[in-house]
Amino acid sequence: MSQSALNTRTIATTMRASRSRTGLPVLPVLAVAMTALLVGCAQRDSITVGAIPDDYRTNHPIVIAEKNQKIDLPVGAGDRGMTGSQRDTLLGFLDGYDKSAAPTLTIQIPSGSANEVAATAAGRDFARLAVASGVKRNRIVVVSYQAGSSETSAPVRVSYIAVRAQTDKCGRWPEDLLETSENKHYADFGCSYQNNLAAQMANPADLLGPRKQTTIDAENRGKVIDVYRARGISDEFLGNSEVKY
Repeated sequence: MSQSALNTRTIATTMRASRSRTGLPVLPVLAVAMTALLVGCAQRDSITVGAIPDDYRTNHPIVIAEKNQKIDLPVGAGDRGMTGSQRDTLLGFLDGYDKSAAPTLTIQIPSGSANEVAATAAGRDFARLAVASGVKRNRIVVVSYQAGSSETSAPVRVSYIAVRAQTDKCGRWPEDLLETSENKHYADFGCSYQNNLAAQMANPADLLGPRKQTTIDAENRGKVIDVYRARGISDEFLGNSEVKY
């Protein structure tokens, strides 16, 4: 017989004996006692309530992958070659070109547009400027593409593929912002911050690990050690210090 059954039988016997002596009903007391025993036999599981995992770095991770870098340079139908503004814009675009990796630089010239002749002349000037900027001649490809309309002027597109730090596009609103029952960030939270951080990475490899340390300046190190050994204090420190030595 289990311990709970023994306890119940003992309480029932005691209550009957008490009723025979006092003549008072013991059913309410017996019911309370048996309920307490049943509650004590119930299995209780501990429940731990924690915060819902939600991190903008997880929702919008920064990844390192190939990305097509491109720029469209407008060319007027009356232009004769590359203009000054086009030159400055193209030089700024080529600043991000990695000469060591030397990806293919593609210059797409519109065909069948109102500015076809001017765009062809400008495209040749763009190629010469790219060579002068350090792009290898055998890495430059000049191709044509069909313009959408013969009555409008189409731009000349310059592009190359490079490895860049990037994240997903912003502007996703799958749910109402007022839906906060789960106490989680909305879908677009932190996306612009992650995109800005990825755009500031000049070397995407910095996200993978630290760079190799450069060699120390032995001469400068020796001077610092000599000053420390002599317990010398520089005049600049003495001039800026409020302590009188």
